[in-house]
Amino acid sequence: MNNSLLVSLRAVTGVSTAVLWLAAAPAGAADAPVAPQINAKAYVLMDYNSGKILAQSNPDTRLDPASLTKIMSSYVIGQSIKAKKITPDDMVTVGKDAWATGNPALRGSSLMFLKPGDRVPVSELNKGIVIQSGNDASIALADYVAGSQDAFVRLMNTYSQALGLQNTHFLTVHGLDAEGQYSTARDMALITQAMIRDTPDEYALHKEKEFTFNRIRQVNRNRLLWSTNLNVDGVKTGYTSGAGYNLVSSATDNGMRLISVVLGAPSDSIRFNESQTLLTWGFRFYETATPIKADAPFVSQRVWFGDASEVALGVAKDAAITIPRGEMKNLKASFKLNQPQLEAPLAKNQVVGTINFELNGKVVEQRPLVALTEVKEGGFISRLWDRVMMQLSSWFGGWFGDKDKA
Repeated sequence: MNNSLLVSLRAVTGVSTAVLWLAAAPAGAADAPVAPQINAKAYVLMDYNSGKILAQSNPDTRLDPASLTKIMSSYVIGQSIKAKKITPDDMVTVGKDAWATGNPALRGSSLMFLKPGDRVPVSELNKGIVIQSGNDASIALADYVAGSQDAFVRLMNTYSQALGLQNTHFLTVHGLDAEGQYSTARDMALITQAMIRDTPDEYALHKEKEFTFNRIRQVNRNRLLWSTNLNVDGVKTGYTSGAGYNLVSSATDNGMRLISVVLGAPSDSIRFNESQTLLTWGFRFYETATPIKADAPFVSQRVWFGDASEVALGVAKDAAITIPRGEMKNLKASFKLNQPQLEAPLAKNQVVGTINFELNGKVVEQRPLVALTEVKEGGFISRLWDRVMMQLSSWFGGWFGDKDKA
């Protein structure tokens, strides 16, 4: 039996071998579009759902993240709230280390203007970090969440490792200059993707345009939130003299979400213009679809020596695919098993093969093919019977037991 096949994503009905077609989409360009030239040290444009990088330059070059560091701080805070280790209503007593007057490193930087002894809710400190980019708020909330800044930084780096970031290391909770602190355009996109996915309530703060604390009103520095051309709902600006002008932004359009990272732009206006260029280009020339949903059968396949004779195969996570706009009609999906035959026992979500997505005869994306249900080992008699039928099947070319049903 040939385990490599083209499978319909419109109607898979337990067929183990078939040649069918994907649902049609509007016609469009056949070739991948040429990415725009961006004036920055490094940049990345990534589709949120598929994780596909659409445009990049120096994506893994280690650079100073500046206040983009607060994206990870925000993620850690969001995870702490999600795990109920802290609540938005908890009252935090501000320590002297978060007082700009007594901390020379904070003077002249972005502040929420806290004073020692202030009693401030977690929710307001959180807004001070996200909306005002308050370095003092970052320190106060880090102390509360982890007991100290150093302990909070360890949490940041632990989450970095858990997310598989290869080129990120934090030394501060706020992003002010620190020798040996670095990240990359790719890693910043991945941190942002994780925050949107894992802590949506925390991410929702990033679209708020202003915040007033102690009668001091401050406006979100991400001017793309006011864009009339794009539906931008985050994320964060960053600047130091060494880092240059950084911006991570995210926008949605008809269910598609893109994440743009621009690092080391030469000016404030350029980082916004270049980010807008990347997002606009991405929405114009690409589309994202999810042809195979998690836990939805993709194909059914014969199982030997199990308490069931067939098992549904599919994906453990939604298989979102990003391709040039108008090419969805040409997308085909095939699968290949890791072994010639499936044999019990099989665990739920056990990887048994690979799904290949092809355009014009070329594989453009791959996803693990998994068993959607558990298949336990069958009884002695059924296993003995399968052993006989498998032998006959090998002798007669699949006539018994594994004959095509299409």
